[in-house]
Amino acid sequence: MGPDTTGGAVVTGRANRLVTTGCLTILIALIIVLGVPVSWLWYRHWHDGHVNSERRDRAFASIREQARATADETARALGTSGATGTDALIGVIWRHTEAPVITYEASRREFTATAARSARYDHAVVFPGGGPVEVTLCFVVTYTHRTGQAWTSRVSERDDEVCRPGTDIGGLVRLAQTRISGMYAQDLTRAGVQKALDPTGRHTYEVKSVVREGDSTTVSVVVSSSGAAVGQCYRFTRPVPGGAGRGPATAVPTSAC
Repeated sequence: MGPDTTGGAVVTGRANRLVTTGCLTILIALIIVLGVPVSWLWYRHWHDGHVNSERRDRAFASIREQARATADETARALGTSGATGTDALIGVIWRHTEAPVITYEASRREFTATAARSARYDHAVVFPGGGPVEVTLCFVVTYTHRTGQAWTSRVSERDDEVCRPGTDIGGLVRLAQTRISGMYAQDLTRAGVQKALDPTGRHTYEVKSVVREGDSTTVSVVVSSSGAAVGQCYRFTRPVPGGAGRGPATAVPTSAC
């Protein structure tokens, strides 16, 4: 009779089951250990996306509400200002809206102000890198006055491309204010201002006139967006102190230079 190997087979089978059970236990433990953070990360991604969507929607709603409120306020100001001239009325619109491009259509007796409006919201993320996010909308607002009626406003939301030239012009106007403010009084000539505003010949500024009256100088300039797609006349006014001093310049759009 040969040796009995049954006991050895039983021991081997039991060992295999123990190994299999141990591996299964380890696998389950790994799934639990890894699954908890993965599930948490997935939830945070979903949660933050939901929160950010709500915050973005609220930011857009705030921009639209502010645009309508500003348009209504400007229409009331036009009615109570007593201004009658085109440039005087443009000045009223500018003071309330700061729209970089304001035009007048005489046949319709309509003023149109084009400007982008922005708002910020806090962007939530799991890892560092979040923070304020800016969203922007483009608006074209038309102000109309019919004989015997009050001023009315109509707000239209447009694609970003419509406001891009105006945004470009707004930046150029601020730059021109800085440069004109820093000029010496004796350099405030048409050639002098043209050189100061456009030293590289980009043709974004075209100085039309420089007029000194009393203690102030008025500079009329056509400010154009890149590629000259849109141009807007601006009147820059700055005090001229005694001697060769300098002074801060103000800017306001006008119908023509």
